[in-house]
Amino acid sequence: MRRSSGGPAPARTALPPDVHGLAPSDSPAPGTFEAIYAALEACSEPVIGPARPRLLVIPIHDDGGSVAGGLWGYTLFGWLHVQMLFIPEPMRNRGAGTALMAAAEAEARARGCRGAHVDTFSFQAVAFYRKLGFAPFGELRDCPPGHARLFFYKRYDNG
Repeated sequence: MRRSSGGPAPARTALPPDVHGLAPSDSPAPGTFEAIYAALEACSEPVIGPARPRLLVIPIHDDGGSVAGGLWGYTLFGWLHVQMLFIPEPMRNRGAGTALMAAAEAEARARGCRGAHVDTFSFQAVAFYRKLGFAPFGELRDCPPGHARLFFYKRYDNG
């Protein structure tokens, strides 16, 4: 940015002394997540109420009883968030994914949810979610490089 007066550049705001020593980490001390979460919730709770995520998991087992796929998500603030969905290859294109989502959405409705949201990559299940009535609401291009991360939602009511 050009300075029109030719005077000195404005002073930069320094970090407060108590936050010096900030260091990124991929192995935080035990309790770090909980401490940050508690601080965030304390700030947000007066506005939105308590954050009480509830897991919603539907595993698919193989013939030996091992988990071979399924759905992993949670309900929070009246919405189902599908974090992972995987259908084993032999079960694909046979209605298993549709049945899995129908079961998850039925449970979400029973929990009082108003809708569901999910994200997927451009090379994965875009057509599947559109077929189930999900509408796009966001795109993060080049994530992963050369592709996009797409965000979809579906309301169960007319809101």
